[in-house]
Amino acid sequence: MKYVYDFGEGRRELKDLLGGKGANLAEMTRLGLPVPPGFTITTEACREYLASGAEPPALRDEVSAHLDALERRMGRKLGRGADPLLVSVRSGAKFSMPGMMDTVLNIGLTDDSVTALAAQAGDERFAWDSYRRLIQMFGRTVLGIGGDLFEDRLEEARRLAGVATDVELTAGELRRLTEDFKDIVRERTGRGFPQDPREQLDLAVRAVFDSWNGDRARLYRRQERIPHDLGTAVSVCAMVFGNLGPDSGTGVAFTRDPATGHQGVYGDYLPNAQGEDVVAGIRNTVPLAELARLDRHSYDELLRIMEILENHYRDLCDIEFTIERGTLWMLQTRVGKRTAAAAFRIAAQLVDQGLIDEREALRRVTGGQLATLMFPRFDAGAAAGHLATGIAASPGAAVGAAVFDSATAVARAAAGERVVLVRRETNPDDLDGMLAAQGVLTARGGKTSHAAVVARGMGKTCVCGAEELRVDAARRELTTADGTVVTEGEVLSLDGTTGRVYRGEVPVVPSAVMEYFEGTAPPDADDLVAAVHRIMGYADAARRLGVRANADTALDAARARRFGATGVGLCRTEHMFLGERRELVERLILAGADDEERRAVLDALLPLQRADFRELFLAMDGLPVTVRLLDPPLHEFLPDLTELSVRVALERNEADVRLLAAVRRLHEQNPMLGLRGVRLGLVVPGLFAMQVRAIAEAASERRLAGGDPLPEIMIPLVGTVQELELVRDEAEAVVAEVERARGVRLAIPLGTMIELPRAALTAGQIAESADFFSFGTNDLTQTVWGFSRDDVEASFFAAYLEKGIFGVSPFETIDADGVGSLVRAAAAAGRATRPDLKLGVCGEHGGDPESVHFFHAAGLDYVSCSPFRIPVARLEAGRAAAAA
Repeated sequence: MKYVYDFGEGRRELKDLLGGKGANLAEMTRLGLPVPPGFTITTEACREYLASGAEPPALRDEVSAHLDALERRMGRKLGRGADPLLVSVRSGAKFSMPGMMDTVLNIGLTDDSVTALAAQAGDERFAWDSYRRLIQMFGRTVLGIGGDLFEDRLEEARRLAGVATDVELTAGELRRLTEDFKDIVRERTGRGFPQDPREQLDLAVRAVFDSWNGDRARLYRRQERIPHDLGTAVSVCAMVFGNLGPDSGTGVAFTRDPATGHQGVYGDYLPNAQGEDVVAGIRNTVPLAELARLDRHSYDELLRIMEILENHYRDLCDIEFTIERGTLWMLQTRVGKRTAAAAFRIAAQLVDQGLIDEREALRRVTGGQLATLMFPRFDAGAAAGHLATGIAASPGAAVGAAVFDSATAVARAAAGERVVLVRRETNPDDLDGMLAAQGVLTARGGKTSHAAVVARGMGKTCVCGAEELRVDAARRELTTADGTVVTEGEVLSLDGTTGRVYRGEVPVVPSAVMEYFEGTAPPDADDLVAAVHRIMGYADAARRLGVRANADTALDAARARRFGATGVGLCRTEHMFLGERRELVERLILAGADDEERRAVLDALLPLQRADFRELFLAMDGLPVTVRLLDPPLHEFLPDLTELSVRVALERNEADVRLLAAVRRLHEQNPMLGLRGVRLGLVVPGLFAMQVRAIAEAASERRLAGGDPLPEIMIPLVGTVQELELVRDEAEAVVAEVERARGVRLAIPLGTMIELPRAALTAGQIAESADFFSFGTNDLTQTVWGFSRDDVEASFFAAYLEKGIFGVSPFETIDADGVGSLVRAAAAAGRATRPDLKLGVCGEHGGDPESVHFFHAAGLDYVSCSPFRIPVARLEAGRAAAAA
């Protein structure tokens, strides 16, 4: 097993082994770009370390061999001699996790080598600045000392010196600060700061390995659905210094704007600084274009390299670089995180440039990004109470109560409150607060700060670098330039598209993308809408899966049709019996053996149901409409037993007394598994026949009027083929009677909903009497797992997610191993019996991006979901086909 690779040995295809950072450093080295030499310790070494608690036995010797080679190449020794070699130790997982794991710079500095570095660089201030940075980062990352202790001491040093920034501290002041930092280490660990450079290196590597399982890294992986067993690689790289004076600096560049996708020069630059200063957002940067004035040669070279990288990776690239006394060095590149708007614009642009094809364009966007673009935006004309303008780091409209720390954000969001997290700058420990908040506002940092990068990756609205605001977390308030004070709990509105911050709640209006889907904006309304229109066209051309809607009214059906639905996959007729009709259903259920009362109720319900279906068939004319016969848990149509008992005890009304007796007779301990679905249709004579008649009569009326109704009848909660056969015989007789009476041929398919494990296990038998299967994955998930969605999500789900038992709720994304295996088996068994059996899914999993890919692979014919999820399902169905 080889655990260490020189940068020159790797390539980007080894991302699993070298992590994203290591693979891309190797790729830039192969391209001949200026990368400081170094080596990468593999993810395999990390996994073995985490599994056993110790490094692989061969790792130390491999690191020594590669360190020796690095020292020979550089002509310097790690932390020793008149010209000491210093290295950085950086994490680098397969998937980008910005700020979630640990990095240590300036490894090799000691009490001896700091003096040598000062002499070699001819800059004492630089040497002591580098040493205090090492102790600060090493103390926090490797030794586990609270970062606030170092920050407080640094703040005190600035105050005593009467300066505003670290750059203004003198060499003497930095030397004293370094001694203070060493005192903190000694007080907190019981030993001095390590003076052996190799010990520093080994401890830093282990700390990076350990950071893979840190709380913030695990939380981020759960959010982004990154597997926990991948491990991280570690890149050890010769240090180059951006803090050597005004002709040095560090920055982050994007080959396109990651917020909008527009082409141009985007990024941040910070003179006389190291890379962590930019990412942490502790100093406000200058725009990258300013580098052209400060160092034209480096700027031109950077633009040349950016073009090489974008053409090589065929995508937006995120680049970290350092300039050391006029020499440009590339420290990292990766395919950059971007906002939803940028993702669609960039994909369309790259197709136009011939760098990718249409199928690749589909792989570059996601349904989650499309859903974000459909969210409302602020009504700029109605906005008032403007407080400040910062950098528009991540678009969107966020409204919520101002909170000034992550713990408060989490607590108030858990209580159902919308919050906006306000910080001077965020750090990785703020991740849980960022997840809980509607948006993030910082007074410091630019488009490449921690807040901006993480918010973009999560699709959160973010405004950074609002320098007009003074944030006082201790007093839980912010103050504007004109002295206006906003305290915790007051409502803020963040416009992540313009960077504007408002006091109070700003009204919202539909987004341009939503207006496009609604049909109220043309496909060329703006460049973003045009990009979405093109990529949706690619998806519709590529997809095999049909996309239907769960719609119970003509209004919902019409909206779904505008959104691109190819039919109705689920019409829940129980939703048609609410309101004034509830009393009729109650009378029907309580009629018992009273045939006359039951017939009277059914006669009253028939014209109402016929009108419902007539409107629905008109809205979806020419497209299939799957109508599910009545499937309510019985208790939904009966009075509450406790309330009725109290009323009878207090009033003794004779009608209520009789009603209470009936309710007690029909009361169920677990209504979700009781008298519902096909069972209700078999126990209450005439109920399903009335619904089938209403469907057939409405369809015949539409047909005679020149329309093309395509109804399908679905029998719910079937567990055995005998149930289906009984209902089918009755339904076919009713349809035949209507056909004879109206003189029309209807040919209405009859199928069933597979929502019980037994139905899935006996699907081959059930298919003998079914024209189609529609998988009801909501109930199937409940019955397979043996828990109630309404109960468990409020009880133990949070603990299961926290412990990693669930990566995501099985009600949100289909449980592929459990529920999914039943779907695959039932689909195969059903088609073995009836090769032309149509297969669909009508649970809300039908609109979940990951689940859509599963259903594509399982061979289903269509998915069905709520109208507003139709565009997402269409896109993901196309992406599933493009990925196949």
